[in-house]
Amino acid sequence: MITLIQNGTVVDPASGVHEVRDLWLDGNRIVEAVGRADQVIDASGKIVCPGFLDIHMHEDPVDAEGRLEAYDEKSVFACMLHMGVTTAVAGNCGENKFHPADYLDLVDRDGAPVNVAMLAGHGFFRHEAGCLDRYAPATAAQRGRMAAEIREALQRGCIGVSFGIRYEPGMDTREFLEAAAPVRGTGKLVAAHVRDDAAQIFSATREFLDAGLQLDTPLQVSHIGSMAGFGQMAQFLELIDSYRKLRPDIFCDCYPYDAFSTGLGSATYDDGWLERYDCDYSVLELCLPEYFGQRCTEELFRRVRREQPDCKTVCHVMRQEDVDLAYRHEAVMVASDATLDRGMGHPRACGTFPRVLSRYVRSGVLTLDDAIRRMTILPAAQLGLTQKGRLSAGADADVVIFDPEKLIDRATFADPLIPPAGIELVFVGGKPVLRDGVILDRRAGRSVRGSLCTQGGQT
Repeated sequence: MITLIQNGTVVDPASGVHEVRDLWLDGNRIVEAVGRADQVIDASGKIVCPGFLDIHMHEDPVDAEGRLEAYDEKSVFACMLHMGVTTAVAGNCGENKFHPADYLDLVDRDGAPVNVAMLAGHGFFRHEAGCLDRYAPATAAQRGRMAAEIREALQRGCIGVSFGIRYEPGMDTREFLEAAAPVRGTGKLVAAHVRDDAAQIFSATREFLDAGLQLDTPLQVSHIGSMAGFGQMAQFLELIDSYRKLRPDIFCDCYPYDAFSTGLGSATYDDGWLERYDCDYSVLELCLPEYFGQRCTEELFRRVRREQPDCKTVCHVMRQEDVDLAYRHEAVMVASDATLDRGMGHPRACGTFPRVLSRYVRSGVLTLDDAIRRMTILPAAQLGLTQKGRLSAGADADVVIFDPEKLIDRATFADPLIPPAGIELVFVGGKPVLRDGVILDRRAGRSVRGSLCTQGGQT
């Protein structure tokens, strides 16, 4: 199937193109003009750009029968598609909901709404190795098993390793380096939710980057808005600059909201969190149907944390001006940190990318080209994905067409699943998968595997 997209303004930061021109798709590749087309799409007045790449999100679960729970409107991958994301990088913060390499195999077997890359989550393999106490150090035998299983996951296609240092407080530098050793010198990403935030963000970031520099591989500090968004952002970005002088492929990601989301039972809510954020219990929303629309109390917090520690929360404590400042830095990518529990959660899952393109581009904080760069070629290059994030001939035919005048996020904290307006057409692998907010194909996505992979899938 040859598709011609004509009359649109093609924006491809990888090549510096920003002009009205034709774009040709032949099967799952972008090609030079071939002179004839099986279908012609008029994109007059629209922006045509590479499909967005979400470098930090959390995957849909796998059900008891070994199938992805990814095919209805409450799935996080469906939300990705509504935002114009065509490739999602899951397994962040050290968390995998299923063995990450097996997850890639499931995506190839059954398809997914978007292309899926997986990070091997240290926390997942820590638990697999039998280290179930997050406050305890791992034994030598457990560390050895973690490293072996992470190495195998990378060989099977995982695109890097993620750490949730905050969520596994018992991890020390030795455990970090041994778990990450399989990526040493490979060019595969090591990403981390660092050990602490707010006033302690500086020591926590140094801990990760000082150790990470020993690995000779790209590094990423996760969701910096929720880590340094309490009045520390300017000084934090200066710290990042100092490390980028040592290694230019150190980057950060950020989502454009002033509230974070994590599990109520996580170490984030250990004693001292109220003092750390200078707040009271009312900053919390619990993502459970019975408490929908309510703010938390001390009694509710203690009871639900004890009885339902997996309950997702939304915590309204960040400073919007710090989040805005993050996006002014050249090394900050757009990422959603999307996670949902039965359709409940944070609006970032359905709103992040349109929100950046509307809020930050229209206000002049970012140019359109720079915003798209942070969503496409920048994360693709960080991951070594040479066929993603660009519109040059030979690249994967993952394409978004949107109306810059109509584009806006509509998801709210009260209803986080409302899709954005203005995303008109999305192609995954050359197939039209979303048109005017309606998903046409929920199984066009395939696995995206790392360059050292010994199995199939895209690279």
